[in-house]
Amino acid sequence: MKLRQILTLGALGASVTAWACTGLIATPGATADGSTLITYAADSHTLYGELYHTPAADHPAGAMRKVVEWDTGKPLGEIPQAAHTYTTIGNMNEHGLAVTESTWGGRHELEGSGMIDYGSLIYIALERARTAREAIKVMTDLVDKYGYASEGESFTIADPNEAWIMELIGKGKDDKGAVWVAMRVPDGYISGHANHSRIHQFDMAHPGDSILFSKDVVSFARKKGYFTGKDKDFSFSRAYAEYDGGALRGCDGRVWSFYHRFAPDMDAYLPWILEGKGDPLPLWVKPDKKLTAADMKEMMRDHFEGTPLDMTLDVGAGPYRVPYRWRPLTFEVDSVTYTHERAIATQQTGFSLVAQLRKDAPEPMRGILWFGVDDANTSVYIPMYCCLTAAPHEFAVGNGDLYTISRDAAFWVTNMVANQAYNRYSQMIPDIRRVQKAIEDSIDTEVEMLYKEIPTLDADVARQFLNEHSAEWSRRYVEQYSRLNDYLLVKYLDGNIKREDADGNFSRNEYGMPEYPAFPGYDERYYRSIANDPERGEALRLLILDQQ
Repeated sequence: MKLRQILTLGALGASVTAWACTGLIATPGATADGSTLITYAADSHTLYGELYHTPAADHPAGAMRKVVEWDTGKPLGEIPQAAHTYTTIGNMNEHGLAVTESTWGGRHELEGSGMIDYGSLIYIALERARTAREAIKVMTDLVDKYGYASEGESFTIADPNEAWIMELIGKGKDDKGAVWVAMRVPDGYISGHANHSRIHQFDMAHPGDSILFSKDVVSFARKKGYFTGKDKDFSFSRAYAEYDGGALRGCDGRVWSFYHRFAPDMDAYLPWILEGKGDPLPLWVKPDKKLTAADMKEMMRDHFEGTPLDMTLDVGAGPYRVPYRWRPLTFEVDSVTYTHERAIATQQTGFSLVAQLRKDAPEPMRGILWFGVDDANTSVYIPMYCCLTAAPHEFAVGNGDLYTISRDAAFWVTNMVANQAYNRYSQMIPDIRRVQKAIEDSIDTEVEMLYKEIPTLDADVARQFLNEHSAEWSRRYVEQYSRLNDYLLVKYLDGNIKREDADGNFSRNEYGMPEYPAFPGYDERYYRSIANDPERGEALRLLILDQQ
């Protein structure tokens, strides 16, 4: 298949799904330092990027916990509170347990009508569980007792020792329960999910060590007419999810890009991604190198670079090679449906993270939530330690919101930088990368030192020091990005590029006046598209007049 055909293939069916979260996984045996590494991008056009925090607490008998739908703020009810709840910081708790998600919807008639939505499942589990296996039990017990209130969902549930994928969907309006399956990612492998159900066949004969599932996961599918074959052929994904070109290309495609970067022979699955043909994308693959937290951060900035789906290559990228496409992603030309690609990095991200869960780390550093807000491609990941007693001011809930700009809120300062880059990406991104990399490299160096120094400190002193470390880098990040925002505005004002001297200062002539700027214009492809425009190309041709 030619590149042009791959990039404009329009016969895939329905539009790319509206849900938009990406979760990537690397097990301890697949990482350079033995950490469990998982990622999450909470992508939503209405989600403000901030860091949630709840302190540990003891609760009296009879205390109740309110359940509020994460997506809408709608009260769903109350459940009895646990006697003790753990500290949570974002999608991680004090024990280095992390839980994330991606929504895939599934069969519409199975949307849950119970009390516990997917967001509440995550945060209640973090409050009540110490390990991934405990979290799975907490989550499945909750939906069994109180019912499930959301659509089909994939969860990453991880601790310093292991990572699981659990997929769960409701039973519809007449039954408040849910059907589900959870599978442990084998050590030494990487995995991921991105708004499409990824679990197909699984060994039903040996549940417990690496496979868990609801007792009626197959019988319910038979009852509803979703499956009629032998148990060994049962696919959770094919029974409960919906398949179309958007789900494969826009969702499995993001996981494929992760695999493609770190594992061999992934081009063999392009027919599945582009046409729904051939073998489904594996639930996990073995990487050909050990991954680091930095690798996972860079993967969250992916736009399919270096693959046939590279978003900087088609005409939609414009003259500045912009790897972003505004919604809607699908469009029609002459009754044929086309799609823009949907990459991991996207402009509407509220927050993203890389959770680094390391069993041999000092206890207050056993979990590090590398946390960023807005588009992962242009954000900076700041370390938030599992021992934090508060979210840093720049990331705290209440410091601005989606309708209220706060100039010391990380979300708004990052947006200011990113939204300048969306207009002239190829020119601005090197300047952004320079600042972004300098901050992250400095933090990485300090964190490696802290792994050695923190065990030498008193426990209370260590916790205080790590709180101050997160707070200090949050402040420095916002200050440096505020300056970066101003720098980009000045340097690229009005389509020009200000010249700079060897020290990085804007150039002036011998009299102190600004030096004349550079006029970068557009790239060759853009000029050719103007010249070849059948309606205006010839009219714009400049005639060379004969002066004789």
